Amino acid sequence: MPEPTDQPHWAKGRITLSLWFDDDAEQAWDLYSTLFADAELQHVSRYGPGEMGPEGQVRSMGWQLNGLDMMAINGGPMYSFTPAISLVVPCETQEEIDRLWGALADGGTEMQCGWLTDRFGVTWQIVPSRLGEWLGAPDPAAAQRAVQAMLSMVKFDIAAMEAATRGE
Repeated sequence: MPEPTDQPHWAKGRITLSLWFDDDAEQAWDLYSTLFADAELQHVSRYGPGEMGPEGQVRSMGWQLNGLDMMAINGGPMYSFTPAISLVVPCETQEEIDRLWGALADGGTEMQCGWLTDRFGVTWQIVPSRLGEWLGAPDPAAAQRAVQAMLSMVKFDIAAMEAATRGE
């Protein structure tokens, strides 16, 4: 893995999402960077001799996924993720939903309405980009059908959502 030397983006005054991993931030980056075309690793620091973590292990990383600044810390097991915070990924096609879902759900937990928790404990919402349009349809009956279709799904099926919204 390359070792960027730039100043971390969080030190430049930008709001950054910080994720606290036990010890697998580098493995999370390895997965996430393969899933998003514009993933950019911006900063890596490693533990030195006598520090809290094993020497050479990633201490923190800064990266960007689809324009979202993120910092990952290998801080130990005292904190864990919760679905109360999730990353929402709008998808244009069923193929994109299927690709992201398959990779992120592998070793994780699938949940209702397009939510899943990956093997690192991070919760994602893999949703069709048109979800808001369907759920907020001007016809209340169409919107209700979309809601009912969504509630019946784990991984989103775009064709089924469109059909339900149309009343088919």
